[in-house]
Amino acid sequence: MTRLYAIAAGVVVVVFLGGLWFVTMGGGGSDDKFAQCRGSAVAGGSAQIGGPFTLIDEDGQTVTDEDVIDMPTLIYFGYAFCPDVCPLDTARNAEAVDILEERGIMVKPVFISVDPQRDTPELLADFTDNLHPRMLGLTGTPEQVKAASQAYRTYFQVQEPEEGDEDYYLVDHSTFSYLSFPDEGFVEFFRRDLGPDQLADSIQCFVEAQ
Repeated sequence: MTRLYAIAAGVVVVVFLGGLWFVTMGGGGSDDKFAQCRGSAVAGGSAQIGGPFTLIDEDGQTVTDEDVIDMPTLIYFGYAFCPDVCPLDTARNAEAVDILEERGIMVKPVFISVDPQRDTPELLADFTDNLHPRMLGLTGTPEQVKAASQAYRTYFQVQEPEEGDEDYYLVDHSTFSYLSFPDEGFVEFFRRDLGPDQLADSIQCFVEAQ
């Protein structure tokens, strides 16, 4: 996905959410144990984002959100054939996870494909292994992927393939990363303009506030 597509997808997802998300600096109320960590807030509360999903892991096994989110988990929706945005974002996430591990904080990086037609479990295993040894790749049927995307309020749209090459196409998609905990579920989303150190610092705040 080109940078232009990424910007367009970002604009569309904001419209698509229809005011669900609004940005604040340190928002949240006094009853929010994560208030001091937040760089964003969700209208109606964080329960509006996240939820059950069923997908296929890199070994071809069916897994649920409870199987996947068994520790602090950083989730990104993208696709392995993405030419620029996804590699940069997932590499940033992987670096942040390494920084956190050096600090004694374990976070699971997860990559959920929005291109199930091409992203087989085997292909995702190679893709995630090149990014981080603990990154988990997930795919599924188109219906399963759509349900997971809708649970996290993400956006994706498959573009028309290039003439003469039905296997080459781009996928517009939103570029947020999502932090979820086993007990709390979704707690925060992160924009792609955060550097790995900033991302690690923010995640650490949430982990320590549990």
